[in-house]
Amino acid sequence: MDMRAKVNAVLKQAMKDKDAERVSTLRLINAAIKDKDIAARGAGDDEAQGCGDGDVLAILGKMTKQRQESARAYEEGGRLDLAERERREIEVIEEFLPKQLDEDEVSKAIGTAISATGAQSIRDMGKVMGELKSRYTGQMDFGKVGPMVKDRLCQAAPGQC
Repeated sequence: MDMRAKVNAVLKQAMKDKDAERVSTLRLINAAIKDKDIAARGAGDDEAQGCGDGDVLAILGKMTKQRQESARAYEEGGRLDLAERERREIEVIEEFLPKQLDEDEVSKAIGTAISATGAQSIRDMGKVMGELKSRYTGQMDFGKVGPMVKDRLCQAAPGQC
């Protein structure tokens, strides 16, 4: 079952269960997916059948990150009720994301990607990141992985960093 169908199935069940908060979050997910579809059509990608599972995972990852930042801001502002609501939305969104890789798994994935791309210097960082994104979308935070890749490539060719 593709991600879009899975979200819709869970949405239908939440509607039957009359879980308003869950329904609201699932509708936000569907809206984000539809926005991506419209953007793809607007970009002249006529052959597109809509966004694929990789795109949906990227959308979900972005939504999770946005809610984490919002929850942090609400906590700093003393609005714990709103921060808690953001956390509940994160829980619903994360149901559709694959298991996040731990630090050791991320390190191994970086090493594998460097080997697979033949990266030897910092100039090859884009290739390595592209390889990681193609294999591990939704499984790692690429904002944190980027500096790790850079460090690893700088260790391999210290004169170029």
